[in-house]
Amino acid sequence: MTRELADALFASFARRDQRKKGEQYLRGLLQVQGRKSIRNIAAHVGGPAAEQSLHHFISSSTWDWTPVREALAVHLTQVSAPQAWVVHPMSIPKAGDQSVGVDYGLDPCLGVFRGQRAFGVWHASETLNTPVNWRLFLPDSWTQDDTRRRRAEIPEEAGEATLEECAASAFLDTMRDWRLASRPVVLNTHVGHVEATIGRFTDAGVPVIARVGDSAQFLVHDPALPGYGGGALAAEQILASVTGLRRPVEWADQLDPWGARRSSLAVAIRVGAAASRNVRTGRPGHGAGWDLKLVGEWQDPRRSPGALWVTNMMSVPTSALVRLTKLGGRACRDLSAAGEDVGLKDFEGRSFRGWHRHMTLASAAYAVAALTRRQRGAKDYLPRSA
Repeated sequence: MTRELADALFASFARRDQRKKGEQYLRGLLQVQGRKSIRNIAAHVGGPAAEQSLHHFISSSTWDWTPVREALAVHLTQVSAPQAWVVHPMSIPKAGDQSVGVDYGLDPCLGVFRGQRAFGVWHASETLNTPVNWRLFLPDSWTQDDTRRRRAEIPEEAGEATLEECAASAFLDTMRDWRLASRPVVLNTHVGHVEATIGRFTDAGVPVIARVGDSAQFLVHDPALPGYGGGALAAEQILASVTGLRRPVEWADQLDPWGARRSSLAVAIRVGAAASRNVRTGRPGHGAGWDLKLVGEWQDPRRSPGALWVTNMMSVPTSALVRLTKLGGRACRDLSAAGEDVGLKDFEGRSFRGWHRHMTLASAAYAVAALTRRQRGAKDYLPRSA
């Protein structure tokens, strides 16, 4: 860890002992083999006495994680300006039911599982890909249970939200207030309530591109295209009618550590969000009149599109939009390694604040490893266990 980064991260700490414990915890996350639990970190940096001290520092101390995360994002931006901010989901399987937010959920890779679900905001540039902010999803079984809230020290402002609302809030509730240049957001999770979710970003003046499913409903807004004036149609149906407009797009494969060049076919057409009702209030949606772009991408031109996206970036060329979406794939790849190497999935405590403090320092540890590899000229920037 560079002294420059340590000074930036812990500038908001009021006391010297907090800065010392912060550095100890970071070293443990980077150097401990196996699970990055508080017990294992303490054994590495100082033994039984250190365990009680570090447990208090993470779970019961008063330091605010938000300035530390902002300092990390600002530092990374100064090192390598981001191309985009990527919001990516993370599932954390748990055996018990005491960890804050634990519930049954559905994960695309794990299937039905029991654990925590969260959304990370990733700084994504050509040479750095690092998480800088986190939002923990709290299901109704936690937000509506006063006993659980009290035991996990869940703050009053952490109220009910859907997974989709949680994903959007991971960026909008903090990142837009930080001292950072505006960049597009890649919402790398499926959006079902397009007018509500994309509308939040549009109202905030934030450019965004988000995944949608084949059956997502849209209105064709281009009078020259099939389906115009015909009411709501499924995204897959709309794109199937404009395959003749597809054009080749070349992009760097974010899943290849050497950045191999690939190509695919893509098309973007002007649509509007089909009117629907708000998932919580039951009131009609308000986004049907907005102009959006529906983007389809084909790896195999004989099959259905492999990826569908919707965006409020109306003036951005299709090729640039497709290249932006590829940053989401790199966040997915890097998360697998980061979970093992710097402890993003290893917090064993029960408190809401403890989870956030651990995730903050684990993100900093990820950045340290990524910056170290970058300085050594590595072709990929995944942290590796020693």
